[in-house]
Amino acid sequence: MSDQFPRESGVAAAAPAVAALAAGVAERAEEERRIDAEVLRAVVDAGFARHFVPAAHGGTESTYGELARAVPVLGARCPATAWSAAIVASLSRMAAYLPEAGRKEVWREGPDTVIVGSVSPVGKARAASGGWRVSGTWPYVSVVDHSDWALLLALVATGEGRPEPRLFALPRSAYRIEHTWSDIGMRATGSNTLIVDDVLVPDELCFAAQDLLTGRAPEGSAGCHSVPLPAVNGLFFTLPMLGAAEGALAYWTEYAAPKLRSGSHVPGPGPGRGFYEETLARCSGEIDAARLLLERVAATADRDPAPTPLETVRGQRDCALAADLLTGVVDRLFRASGTSGHRVDSPLQRLWRDVHSAAGHVVLQFAPAAAAYASRVAGTV
Repeated sequence: MSDQFPRESGVAAAAPAVAALAAGVAERAEEERRIDAEVLRAVVDAGFARHFVPAAHGGTESTYGELARAVPVLGARCPATAWSAAIVASLSRMAAYLPEAGRKEVWREGPDTVIVGSVSPVGKARAASGGWRVSGTWPYVSVVDHSDWALLLALVATGEGRPEPRLFALPRSAYRIEHTWSDIGMRATGSNTLIVDDVLVPDELCFAAQDLLTGRAPEGSAGCHSVPLPAVNGLFFTLPMLGAAEGALAYWTEYAAPKLRSGSHVPGPGPGRGFYEETLARCSGEIDAARLLLERVAATADRDPAPTPLETVRGQRDCALAADLLTGVVDRLFRASGTSGHRVDSPLQRLWRDVHSAAGHVVLQFAPAAAAYASRVAGTV
């Protein structure tokens, strides 16, 4: 472990150093389409992998609020690194739902195990002697090239017509990777395809997806584990966007500073000073609004008792709404940056691409979040 990222410090304290390291290799990581190994080591040493790991297995059982302070710091310099940090924190939280024997196996080497995964129902499993035979192809698994374990959702035939979704933990030796990641944004997340070919997974390495969805964590679990997945899932994908928007505003403000310091008229062709004033005020205000929404999601998740059904759908709504706000902010800044902001060596164009890639995630779409929220408020569910 690097002395630069002491474990006794929380992720929020360590985030600036990780962000600086990630920014220095961001272009190379984009070209390689995976997070730099040294950067991922720094992310792990900073405590992101162990952030939600149970204390019984050496983890910190920390808060959503601290994660909400740390991830945007990374996102302002490298959204792909922020995304990767949020993913390893999220999947470690999910793995805490495994039976005790399974948790001991996953964290046998310590709480800094890098767990990746997918809750897309694209795998299949069938009961077998000693456990389950699991097969499937899961695309878009971020950080998979650096993973130690994977947590994957597969459907189990029940004989009653409707299959049961279950989550299965597999060690790195049990799956293979195809390098299929080709998106224009979030390139350095290395969100490649994970393939499992008829692997036996013992009973202690699986649990019902319904437990995760409802926050029914194992007995004695910390409060951070007893939060329904829908109440916080969007947080892990929106916090990198918040950081990206903050980074874009900082870059744009530096570009616009001479124009803001000028008189009422900016020399040469183009918009006047008022255009830059309005852009600055509107973008900073919308970033603040998005931050407040996400801070409320985190604070609600950290509160005891866990979020109510209404607070859960409100959290889904707030994350999707924040994603829309932040995408609009970065679009406005990108358009107002002139041709200099569109150069291939400009950090702004990378932030712009990363935000749009993140905003495309299925959990950040506003229409289904709005439908869930309206149905709960109207009492139709």
